[in-house]
Amino acid sequence: MIWDRERYLAHCNFEYTGREMFCELFGPLYQLEAEWRRQGASAKEIAMTAFDWDYVLNFSLAGNCGAVTGIEPVTLEDNAERTVGIDKFGRKTLLIKSSATIAHPMTYPITCMDDWMKIKHWYTFSEDRINKEELLRQKELRDKGYLSLLWVPGGFDEPRELLGEEGVCIACYEEPELIEDILATIGDTCVKVMERVGEILPIDVLCIHEDMAGKSGPMFGPAHVKEFMQPYYEKIWSCAKNHGASLFSQDSDGNMNPIMDAILDCGINCFYPCEPAAGMDMVALRAKYGKRLAIKGGIDKYVLCQDQAAIKKELEYKMSASMLGGGTVFGLDHRIPNGVSIENYRYYVNEGRKMLNLPPISEEGWARMAF
Repeated sequence: MIWDRERYLAHCNFEYTGREMFCELFGPLYQLEAEWRRQGASAKEIAMTAFDWDYVLNFSLAGNCGAVTGIEPVTLEDNAERTVGIDKFGRKTLLIKSSATIAHPMTYPITCMDDWMKIKHWYTFSEDRINKEELLRQKELRDKGYLSLLWVPGGFDEPRELLGEEGVCIACYEEPELIEDILATIGDTCVKVMERVGEILPIDVLCIHEDMAGKSGPMFGPAHVKEFMQPYYEKIWSCAKNHGASLFSQDSDGNMNPIMDAILDCGINCFYPCEPAAGMDMVALRAKYGKRLAIKGGIDKYVLCQDQAAIKKELEYKMSASMLGGGTVFGLDHRIPNGVSIENYRYYVNEGRKMLNLPPISEEGWARMAF
């Protein structure tokens, strides 16, 4: 079912709108399509449109808060196994197609403050960041029920893009003023972008991508979040709220448990994808944080590789009473893994719909809900 912005925002702000929301947030991994074809999946199942997923009509606001580098990406090598290229940051990247959907940087543009000063202009504000003509067109979409999203660079993720994971962590101790200046510069630009966007139409959701944790835990501790990320988050969230936003949504894989208190203190009130394999338990998070935190995803994707009894057990736990009535967007905790049979995926969809008291599948359509 297609949701409009008012219903989606009410749902994520813990109002019961008469229906639970059941989504496919990310879609399948690279090789799953071939597996499903061999198993007899229909063209609509391959396209993910056969399952009547819930999703909300949305658009990303035409205000650019990110890096404006002027570098045109170039593909250096592309074959069945891998792609090598130069990305918009000038980094050499490698994508191994059998195991990933995102290219991995092999070089980075910053190693010290002097490097940062050479590229700082990538993040400074100019009026060219605002596409007023497109915003006026988007205003018509919002009036028709579309949700407006504004994406901002991550407080960990963007420095990581520039220095690499190891470089960011070392800089926190050896050159903290570098991280502080990067985030202060980005924050100032975000505020100026939001102010101009907000003159034309409101922001519904402030979206930020971090992916700052692995299975063993996050790469920043609570003290690092407070010192480096919180000033940036508070600055941008205060401005976004002044221009209509009610959701501050963070995307981060991995085990975020050690810093969830600190992250919520920064203003985050919506979190996904909540990976069980990394120790994230959406039911436990709801018990701890209640209505402070809306949750998207959280259903163990790897359970779909097991038998149907295991799938049912997972759904019964994740779709229990404490998770119902608003504040939860039910879905897998990331992309559908290779090895999930189409039979198991059909079972997951139908059993989940049954537990949530959703009507039988009757419509076509799917859109990513990863925001």
